Parts: sequence; C-alpha cells; structure tokens
Amino acid sequence: MYRGTRLRGARILITGGASGIGRLMALEAARRGAEVAVWDLADDGGASAAAEIVAAGGLASAYRVDITDSSRVAEAARETGDVDVVVNCAGVVAGKPLLEATEESIRRTFEVNTLAPYWVTRAFLPGMIARGGGTVVTIASAAGLIGVARQTDYSASKFAAVGFTESLRAELRADGHDVGTLVVCPYYINTGMFEGVETRFPRLLPILEEHDVALAVIDGIESGREQIILPPFARLVPLMRFLPTRAFDRVADFFGINHTMDHFVGRAQQSVR
Repeated sequence: MYRGTRLRGARILITGGASGIGRLMALEAARRGAEVAVWDLADDGGASAAAEIVAAGGLASAYRVDITDSSRVAEAARETGDVDVVVNCAGVVAGKPLLEATEESIRRTFEVNTLAPYWVTRAFLPGMIARGGGTVVTIASAAGLIGVARQTDYSASKFAAVGFTESLRAELRADGHDVGTLVVCPYYINTGMFEGVETRFPRLLPILEEHDVALAVIDGIESGREQIILPPFARLVPLMRFLPTRAFDRVADFFGINHTMDHFVGRAQQSVR
C-alpha cells in the first residue's frame, strides 16, 4: 500500500523548478536530503536553483527542457536518469475572456498545463513501477474544481489535470502498483503569475503564500497525501456540486469568484514556470 515517499536519499524531478513554488519545493526537498533535478525553459533560472542547492551542500542538476516537446522530454529523461518523485509544476495562464484569447495562447495553455504532465509522467513512470515505489505529483488549481470567468482555457486545463491524476491513481491501484499520486489544488498564490487578482473574503479565501504551498506539497509527498486543496475553505467546492446549477452559480457569485480576475495583469510576459 502506498505510504508516501521519503525524500532523504530519494531523487526528485521538478518541472518549472526555476521559480515560484517550483524553486521553493526544490530547495525544501534538498534540505530534506533529496537529490533534485530541475527542469525549466529558463537556462539561468534552473542553473541558479541547482547552484543554490549545491552551495548549501546538497545534490542538484538543471536541464533546459521544453516540456511541450515530447521528444525532448524523452531525451531529457534519459539524461536525468531514474527518479523517485515527479512533480509536474510548470504552468501558464493568459487570463483573457474567451473572445479575446488567441488561438496560440489557448493551445499553449493546454500544451503546458494538460499535455506536458502526460509526456513527463510517461517518461518516468515505468522506472517507478519497476522499482516498486514512487510518487507522481501534479500541481493543478482550485480552478480545476470550479470554473472561473476569464479562465476558460486555464480552468479547463486544470480540470483536466485533476482528472488525469484521479484516473492515473485508479490505474495504478487497479494494476496493483505501489506508486502513488498527489494532486494539489491551491487558490491563487502570490508568485506573480496571478498579479492583480483580488479576493472578496480574504479570511476564507486568502491569496496564498508560496512558501506555505511549497511546504504543504513536500510534506504531502512524504506523508502519502493523495489530494491537497488550499485553503481549507476551498474543500467545500465539491460539496457545492450537489446544489442545482443556478444555486451553485449564486454561491460562487456571492464569494466573488468570478470577479477575482477583474484586475488581473499577471507577469509582463507569461512563461513556463
């Protein structure tokens, strides 16, 4: 039975590990004794994260990988070698209404947020199964639990990430493999990726601190958690599904969910994080 993956002596791969919660997870995993492989599209950022770990006495390496390119993912996986934990963390957001979003940005959102975890997981999962253990982590979003205005692409891509993890968990369980999955569904995090978003009830639905989220994920890997929804109040969203659609929408509107993106600016240039 899956009981989590101890990080001391383990190898962990983090996509989008050059910045945001990816970088913080890399540093925390190394602090707990893991060897870290950072994949990112940014050469300098990935190398900087790895260098910081090495300077602190840890083990780390960095690879420039376009995770939307399945052939490059397979090549980089061979370069990286076997890992015990895969963290699908890289993500992008456009924050445009459907009629303002470009075809290019919509495709990019799904390539990074939805399809890339397939290519990355497929590259490393056979080794985990062969060794009889490991964890596949997917950083989804609370927007993967409830649709949000100005997120028709992002929210849908995160719904898919949640479904991917749930189905993968079912497959592994049905086949008797002792490899676990963890899906993480945080509300907005103050990484800069969602710069400008607002929350109507900050005590119930606060903008999350990136260090807190990173720590929760690393703790979850070691303790064998299979789902993390942050903040705790967001765990009520699945229960809201029992309401009639119009009542569901009224509750979402009361909590201001569909106005959180009204003043969204994001980063000047969104990129894989």
